[in-house]
Amino acid sequence: MMSNTKRLRDIKWSVLDLAPVIEGGTVSDSFKNTLDLAQHAEKWGYNRYWLAEHHNMPGIASSATSVVIGHVAGGTSKIRVGSGGIMLPNHAPLVIAEQFGTLDALYPGRIDLGLGRAPGTDQITAQALRRDLGSMGDDFPYQLEELRTYLDPKRSETPMKIRAVPGEGQDIPIWLLGSSGFSARLAGREGLPFAFASHFSPDNTLPALELYRNTFTPSEVLDEPYAMVGANVVVAETDEEAAKIATSLQQQFVNLVRGMPSKLKPPVESMDGIWSPYEKAALDQQLRTTFVGSPDTVKQKLQAFLDETQADEIIVNGQIYDHKARLRSFEMLAEIVKEN
Repeated sequence: MMSNTKRLRDIKWSVLDLAPVIEGGTVSDSFKNTLDLAQHAEKWGYNRYWLAEHHNMPGIASSATSVVIGHVAGGTSKIRVGSGGIMLPNHAPLVIAEQFGTLDALYPGRIDLGLGRAPGTDQITAQALRRDLGSMGDDFPYQLEELRTYLDPKRSETPMKIRAVPGEGQDIPIWLLGSSGFSARLAGREGLPFAFASHFSPDNTLPALELYRNTFTPSEVLDEPYAMVGANVVVAETDEEAAKIATSLQQQFVNLVRGMPSKLKPPVESMDGIWSPYEKAALDQQLRTTFVGSPDTVKQKLQAFLDETQADEIIVNGQIYDHKARLRSFEMLAEIVKEN
């Protein structure tokens, strides 16, 4: 029986940055804002700063994820920086071993390698990435083992003919990311830390966490399960102000549902007239793990979420149009966490 006494201050908090490209802004602006947020997050005590691989998305600038991780790690000094995640089926495992071996050599002890098995895009773009569409990610466990063996050749029963330089012999923490049970079971079986994308797949959160914890086998990496969950968070001075700021995220999801991904749009006074009743219902369901409001409101919602998931760490996405408002949201969240 798990204890339900975890408080917000008892766990670690991290940032998931989709490097939003805002309407009226440029990709260069996005990367400046990303580094600025990372530097502030480090100052405010966040544990890690992760960037995500998405392709063919006009509103997300972090497609060359390894490059942006290097940019952020180079502009910060102690916060962990990593991928949330690298979509391994899009890449040769050797290339990822070399890229993250390079990052780890440049910024020792600060780099995380979070891996997902989805394409992070649509099927046509997945094909353009030279991905074998017949696999549907089913060969992910083999790709994972290939990658881990490049980093640690002792995992191989025969001498390695191909070596990852940089990468070989480097201790780079590997996380498995998921929005279903597949990676939860694999992470448990391999004894790896697990991060669940509850910020866009809330229905599967508790079943996946239960599966991970129930199948967990201690390893040289972990003695016991370590689960991180994602959440969308928007904090402002009042519930009304936060609700308006959050309409940027809502508009982005509506456009995604319509198959028309867009840049991050400015907030609107009301979503009425923008979404249909069906779209509103779909978004209310998909964004249930989105916590919007004043500090008091968000504190209560996050504590309830922690009670439910018993997460070891929560990673927060803040899709906020105005950079100052985004900074303020993460600053207020850091204050909430310290006080509770």
